[in-house]
Amino acid sequence: MNDTFEVLTYKSPSVRERSIEIAQKDITTKEFQDFLNKLIKTMEVEDGVGIASPQIGINKRVVIVTLGRQVMALINPEITKFSDTLIETEEGCLSVPKVYGLVERSKKIHLKALDRHGRRFETDLKNFDSVVVQHELDHLDGILFVDKTHKITKGEYIPE
Repeated sequence: MNDTFEVLTYKSPSVRERSIEIAQKDITTKEFQDFLNKLIKTMEVEDGVGIASPQIGINKRVVIVTLGRQVMALINPEITKFSDTLIETEEGCLSVPKVYGLVERSKKIHLKALDRHGRRFETDLKNFDSVVVQHELDHLDGILFVDKTHKITKGEYIPE
């Protein structure tokens, strides 16, 4: 059995679809926990700092992110506050291979989500962690970093 998912590129329609929430009762099932483990493994094998379920063709509101050194599942995540202060970073994406671009995002955010055990939590994030979460949550609404970049710095993006 394959222990990773195939990562879809921006050419796949599911990458552009809005994702739906996960039912609370489904989070603790073995099937969903196995899905999370496989999604984490996929992110690690692909050398990413985050991955969203639409990138593997499953349009559910689930992302995996690396915050500091901790890998976390964010289920039904929502950013409830964005700082007015922006930071510009160079972003890339597993679904837009070999392309990088400059994107401005909020320096600080307030995040609400469920963890992999279905427990609600809230946290404040800043700088790189804030950028990673904003990037991954965009995927849940069918948005890619190339939609927000004002300058491609490496590679070439040709929209479909």
